[in-house]
Amino acid sequence: MSDVVRFLEVDVVRGGTNILAGVTWDVAEGQRWVVLGPNGAGKTTLLALAATLIHPTRGSVEILDERLGRTDVFELRPRIGLASAALAERIPPEETVSDVVVTAAYAITGRWREGYEIGDHTRAQRLLDQLGVGTLTSRRFGTLSEGERKRVQVARALMTDPELLLLDEPAAGLDLGGREDLVRRLGAIAVDQDAPTTVLVTHHVEEIPEGFTHALLLRGGVVVAQGNIEDVLTPELLGQTFGLPLDVDRHGHRWTARAR
Repeated sequence: MSDVVRFLEVDVVRGGTNILAGVTWDVAEGQRWVVLGPNGAGKTTLLALAATLIHPTRGSVEILDERLGRTDVFELRPRIGLASAALAERIPPEETVSDVVVTAAYAITGRWREGYEIGDHTRAQRLLDQLGVGTLTSRRFGTLSEGERKRVQVARALMTDPELLLLDEPAAGLDLGGREDLVRRLGAIAVDQDAPTTVLVTHHVEEIPEGFTHALLLRGGVVVAQGNIEDVLTPELLGQTFGLPLDVDRHGHRWTARAR
């Protein structure tokens, strides 16, 4: 089993502050990772490295067997599916939902003069159906609810049949019903053996879908723990990560945590 993501002693420094410090992390093909930690832990920076959007200050990052700093990231990015708030902000609000998804084929936001085949639109429609927003293809992205936008972003991230899928807080800002529906759909994707290797960032164990196999805990830019999800999501390690005593329970394929 080959590594899809490999960090070795990675530091990211901004303004003299270590956003990430000494992070070593391997994600193997077929694994589903959740990255957990409080605000300011460095989770989004970690994902930005994996998405080839930034380079490390020190250490090495290899994505899909290509080392950052020694490869053309513009050729690498179409092999990576990304859904994040930062990406959503770059999508023109007047763009149709269908075009938001198909433009992922060129790793761009905002359709211009590029051409698409019937198969591209068919795949986009199938993915939108899978995420429960198949009736919104002609709607403008700016008119969608937050939950609808999240689903469209995930469909876009899957459009190129990526080898690596990166999801940055996909359930953030959703109400209970919207969160549960999206987590259920992400779980259905995660348990599919043909789904891409996946890394999902969240603040809450309740947002971990079924099918996730591994967990990484971050606090202050430093790895607290990483490994098989059952070994990492313990009251002791999660309490250390979030800075308070916690009770952690697992109900079937889902997790809950509350202050002790």
